[in-house]
Amino acid sequence: MPLIPEEPQIHESAQGPRATPATGRTAPTPRPVPGPRPAAPSRPGRPGPLRPTPPVQRTPRDVAPAKPGPSGPAVPAATAASPQIQLIPASAEGALDAAEEAVDLLLDSGRAPGDVLVITTGAQHPWAEHELSFGETSYWAQHDAGDDVFYADAALASRAATRPVVVVAVNGGAASVAATALPLAHSRAGALLIVCGDPQQINSVLGAGV
Repeated sequence: MPLIPEEPQIHESAQGPRATPATGRTAPTPRPVPGPRPAAPSRPGRPGPLRPTPPVQRTPRDVAPAKPGPSGPAVPAATAASPQIQLIPASAEGALDAAEEAVDLLLDSGRAPGDVLVITTGAQHPWAEHELSFGETSYWAQHDAGDDVFYADAALASRAATRPVVVVAVNGGAASVAATALPLAHSRAGALLIVCGDPQQINSVLGAGV
């Protein structure tokens, strides 16, 4: 007589995936995948990978609403000639790196490269040193074009035009150089002045000269 095949047996090992993790084991938690990060615009002298920095605040260019003065007449709370000042503590050796990081963050936040002027009180920025090797005419032509970050040392900064953001690296030089460069930078900043250096020195200069 014909053989009747036995019904197949389903073993536990062949069952589908469990609805819940086994006792004593924790189900892995999926990690979020970061979205694409927009690339920062290219600029001269960009020094390699970014490092985390404190967020750089941007100041609205509009004049704040008027507030009543102590004697009655209304006085403006802020004016276009008074940029916001931000201090980034740094040693003389680290001031230029701190300034570069601040510029990186400005560009990443949407600032146009042509909005930014960088002033050094000690050694020149490598880009400025390189461009000046071709002569001052070519160097200042790039400043006048106004389409990229411009770097100048304190001795040349008086020739620079006003830009919305000025970043100062107090990276050495005589105390008298910083005492001259900081008020000059303040006068060249349309909306924001960022100063990287020793806080005590910076406050003493800006407090007296601004």
